[in-house]
Amino acid sequence: MSGWKHIFDDAPVREIEAGAYLFRREESVRSMFLVRSGAVALERPLEDGTPLTLHVATPGTALAEASLFAAAYHCNAVARSTATIASLPRADFLAALRNEPDAALSLIETHAKEVQAQRARIEILRLRRVADRLDAWLNLHGEPEKGGWIEVADQIGVSPPALYRELARRRN
Repeated sequence: MSGWKHIFDDAPVREIEAGAYLFRREESVRSMFLVRSGAVALERPLEDGTPLTLHVATPGTALAEASLFAAAYHCNAVARSTATIASLPRADFLAALRNEPDAALSLIETHAKEVQAQRARIEILRLRRVADRLDAWLNLHGEPEKGGWIEVADQIGVSPPALYRELARRRN
């Protein structure tokens, strides 16, 4: 199956600085985006103004695809670091998917894998004990690469010190 990212090969690219908005909640949906470099967070402000991070898009990740069939964006897109973003008008992206069934299937496959990963993460987060969360994560992913434990802590919803205490307990 061919991929879908080639649809962005000739798309205009722009750079946004850390902290800048790519789009804001309730703006009309006009474009589909592909992150080429950097990181962009999809955030929704809570009542107290605290941003709730829904997703962080990294290089090679589509952004705003959940809004393809919406009138307005449901969240803000904020650069976490300087980011390079390719963008296509929504109509052009949808036309490419209609004309290239393999690309459409590839996009569906990409999102199916993301849904599976999110469902697994939700189940891990439902576990009460750090030990149980860690066991579940390791069962799914195996040991992280060197320096990857902080990311594991974030993914299982515990502080790095809590994770390191559990790792130390296991070593003893």
